[in-house]
Amino acid sequence: MDDMIEQPAAGNDGGGRRSRSEGRGAAARRASRSGGGPGPSLPYITRKIGVYEVLDEEGLQLIERNADTVLEEIGIEFRDDAEALELWKEAGADVRGQRVHFPKGLCRELLKTAPKEFTWHARNSARNAHVGGKATIFAPVYGPPFVRDLEGNRRYATIEDFRNFVKLAYMAPSMHSSGGTVCEPVDIPVNKRHLDMVYSHIKYSDKPFMGSVTAPERAEDTIAMAKIVFGDDFVENNCVTLNLINANSPMVFDETMLGALKVYARHNQASVVSPFILSGAMSPVTVAGTLTQILAEVLAGASFTQLIRKGSPVLYGTFAASISMQSGAPTFGTPEPSLVSYGAAQLARRLGLPFRTGGSLCGSKIPDAQAAHESANTLNMTLLAGTNFVLHAAGWLEGGLVSSYEKFMIDQDQLGMMQKMAEGVDLSENGQALDAIREVGPGSHYLGCGHTQANFQSAFYRSPLADNNSFEQWEIEGQKRIEQRANALCRSWLDHYEAPPLDPAIDQALLAYIQKRKDSMPDAFT
Repeated sequence: MDDMIEQPAAGNDGGGRRSRSEGRGAAARRASRSGGGPGPSLPYITRKIGVYEVLDEEGLQLIERNADTVLEEIGIEFRDDAEALELWKEAGADVRGQRVHFPKGLCRELLKTAPKEFTWHARNSARNAHVGGKATIFAPVYGPPFVRDLEGNRRYATIEDFRNFVKLAYMAPSMHSSGGTVCEPVDIPVNKRHLDMVYSHIKYSDKPFMGSVTAPERAEDTIAMAKIVFGDDFVENNCVTLNLINANSPMVFDETMLGALKVYARHNQASVVSPFILSGAMSPVTVAGTLTQILAEVLAGASFTQLIRKGSPVLYGTFAASISMQSGAPTFGTPEPSLVSYGAAQLARRLGLPFRTGGSLCGSKIPDAQAAHESANTLNMTLLAGTNFVLHAAGWLEGGLVSSYEKFMIDQDQLGMMQKMAEGVDLSENGQALDAIREVGPGSHYLGCGHTQANFQSAFYRSPLADNNSFEQWEIEGQKRIEQRANALCRSWLDHYEAPPLDPAIDQALLAYIQKRKDSMPDAFT
């Protein structure tokens, strides 16, 4: 691994020297071996395990036929965007007002020019990620206006929080992207904060990052800043940002999302066309009905990218949750959204598009047992579905209203386990372990045999947070809950953070661009 992406394990300052802070000795060595401490970054996952499928061929064809019916008979609104409506007319769609009705097969035909797989480039090429196929990419929480900080306060997020989460994503070995809106920094004017956010991704991380989608001009700013980093020609011919384009379910694409989509597609950047579904409110209460609507929305939105620029990358996305039929609140980790995501993944593969879903989702207000089981249910499904891009992989609390430092640390530990799980079964000579079985023989144990001694450091995933010691040891060490251990580990990571190298000339050019753009407009807070 490139030296510049090495990060210190707990108790190590990154250059082999002992640190001044906590985590000395055996604890530091355990953390460095675990895959869960801030050690060398792991590459994107190449899954060696199969996918889990819930629909047979008959079921898949049924959903596809139903989606075609929705597209043709009911239609999808492309709201307040005359250019989009004109492009659809020219493509052969039936446009009635703002509603577009699609002849059967039109969207699928357009999507034949979308790439099945592509590379998402980072400014450090060792961090490039592959999108599609058997690859899985983890990215952190996206969008919350609040944070739960290391003092236990729930408060509005600031740009300092934003930078901290970018740093944590950079240091997390099993995080493959620094993400996008890891929290919403409300201490900066609405119309200017995207500049600081994109800059933070470039400055404090060298992993692939996401762009701004809250207005077309903010998408343009993202492109301009990316070109300062990568160069004009490189950006026009390679993907350097993934960008979340939500359908306004049910069956509407609004002018904000369409505006951002058009900017990114024109510049050959990836759009994650992702219906935002709370079943029972934004889609039918049934799994099949929800899958039908999702497929129709994705087909319309994803194929539109090809009207803007043939060959521009696009992902089949979905965010699926259910709601409490008593309160209307979203619920997570329940069976029905998992079935939706499994089915949507199958439909995406049939379309030949990379797939986005899942994460570590929960409705809990704190990183407690509810947060753990809901997140685990969602994350396991995400991996087994064969998801290519996983947003909200770490840090999500309270139905997406809160980015939590402690939850981030707990989740990134789980991501390390998912990375190990995705490796599948080692069937090499070493994996078969026949020499160990011969050496030990009947009635003995494997603790001291040569094979165990040679493999013990990497044989099992070692969590830096889970406490597997005796009750007495746990009691002696202060009876700490996992949230407390996560808090301490988070503080240690931030204390040890070292920024990746950035060319000073690029840094100065970025800062000059940001200042020029900020000076060009008055502050706006809405």
